[in-house]
Amino acid sequence: MNLTDPVADFLTRVRNAINARHQKLDVPASNLKAEIARILKEEGYITNYKTVEEEGKRTLRVYLKYDADGTSAILDLKRISKPGSRVYLGSQDIRRVQGGLGISILTTPKGVMTGRTARKENVGGEVLAHVW
Repeated sequence: MNLTDPVADFLTRVRNAINARHQKLDVPASNLKAEIARILKEEGYITNYKTVEEEGKRTLRVYLKYDADGTSAILDLKRISKPGSRVYLGSQDIRRVQGGLGISILTTPKGVMTGRTARKENVGGEVLAHVW
């Protein structure tokens, strides 16, 4: 299966798994997806993630997070920069997501980071997604 946008595929799989109330999901692994999962974990949107190797294929296993009454920590995810229309922002142009309740995930020259961190480090980059 040839994917033109693996990040959008990853976000859609997470969204679908949350809607179906799954505890975990498996996606084909890549370094970029692992970095996105790392940020989601650091920001408290998922419980954990790990890279699993099965039959020579790397798989990223993401453990979703729900509160006591079954509400997901992630309300929604939105792909911002798409292969057909990339979105780049300078450090001064990075805005808060959902009034500060969400995060933006950027890929910058210093690696993948949240919008808040990018602003602090004064680096811009490509806006991959917004999560809230």
